[in-house]
Amino acid sequence: MENKNITHGLWAATAPSKPRLTSIQGDQRTDIAIIGGGYTGLSAALHLAKMGKESIVLEAEDIGYGGAGRNVGLVNAGLWLMPEDLIKLAGPEYGDRLIKVLGDSPDLVFKLIEEHQIECEALRNGTLHCADSKSGLKALQQREEQWLKYGAPVRLLGQDEAASKTGSNSFYGALLDKRAGTIQPLAYAYGLANAALKAGAQLYNQSPVVGFEKTRDGWKLNTPSGTLTANSVIIAVPAYPGHAFESNKKSMVRMNFFQFATQPLSKDILKIVLPERQGAWDTNLILSSYRLDAAGRLIVGSVGAVKGFAYGLHESWVKRTIAKTFPQVGNMQLEHGWYGTFAMTPKPIPRFHVPEKNMAMITSYNGRGIGPGTVFGKLLAEYISGGSPEDIPLPISKNEPVWSRLFWNPFYETGARLYHFVQRRI
Repeated sequence: MENKNITHGLWAATAPSKPRLTSIQGDQRTDIAIIGGGYTGLSAALHLAKMGKESIVLEAEDIGYGGAGRNVGLVNAGLWLMPEDLIKLAGPEYGDRLIKVLGDSPDLVFKLIEEHQIECEALRNGTLHCADSKSGLKALQQREEQWLKYGAPVRLLGQDEAASKTGSNSFYGALLDKRAGTIQPLAYAYGLANAALKAGAQLYNQSPVVGFEKTRDGWKLNTPSGTLTANSVIIAVPAYPGHAFESNKKSMVRMNFFQFATQPLSKDILKIVLPERQGAWDTNLILSSYRLDAAGRLIVGSVGAVKGFAYGLHESWVKRTIAKTFPQVGNMQLEHGWYGTFAMTPKPIPRFHVPEKNMAMITSYNGRGIGPGTVFGKLLAEYISGGSPEDIPLPISKNEPVWSRLFWNPFYETGARLYHFVQRRI
């Protein structure tokens, strides 16, 4: 494959034109500075503008450069954790609130899409969590029982109905979550940016914050081409911290996730493979994801980075996976392959940091950035505008190093490569 775009792949090829932005120039001032042009930063800017607050977004690269432009595009409800596990980890003070806020996060995503007419292939048709083993099916049964206690519209499908919904006989069952859906993730980021601009926010790209300091006039943020002084700062660089925030990488386990997309499938195949176009993923520890885009391309993903020799290794695995899981597709050429990074924490729950007065950040969405990023952007906007820490369903924690990352980062990458080298060869 020539001219590979291994960072944004299909999403860059099919997204609408990105917002036309420039880098910040000279010395500027604003009420609230937002560092990062992903879902969190853009949602914060949009909601601040709706509140009549002045803000400026500084993005080091381009809108959606990080995980917002590279992920699978599953708008999931909640976290990977089962509700009871989340309560054990978050504690009774925050657990129920966090379940509620993140369980409802798709509502905000699709509301914003409709309100601002964001063209991002949005489809709210549910998602399918597929059991690839008997133990996986048992875990889905527990997940269904726990979510039903919270009134969530989830339903466990038996093997036959799962086969009908997915077009595959590879699964023992699947959990259908009707709260969820799919989007074109980079197009959604562009749409949030355009909505924020229209509402009155200012956005700059190619404007990395290379240093910052507290002055008598507020926070002074330095970039290569200008400075920005602000009364308050939202740091929104969850999995792609760099420049002045490079040290934040020490406080997370960073994992890669790749995707490959086929050519558009025929109309006959699309009647069989994911016929209702739900996004899907399995219960395997090294999970696989499956979805279609608006043009009918089958997109298959898993843990790992497609760079160097690993590109061909993971590409071969995808071809074997399609042959085993969706044999109806046949020998279809893969048009795009790309990957991105997401941030994990030892306790797989986002973390709320207040490094200094009038400065706040929420980081590490643990592989679920669309809903949480959108919701926490809104909550950070409300908090930094004079709200209370109590309004955010997370405790304030210190941004401390995670020393186990030195083991887990290479372990996941190496393990994924070995797994994909041997899996589905027979």
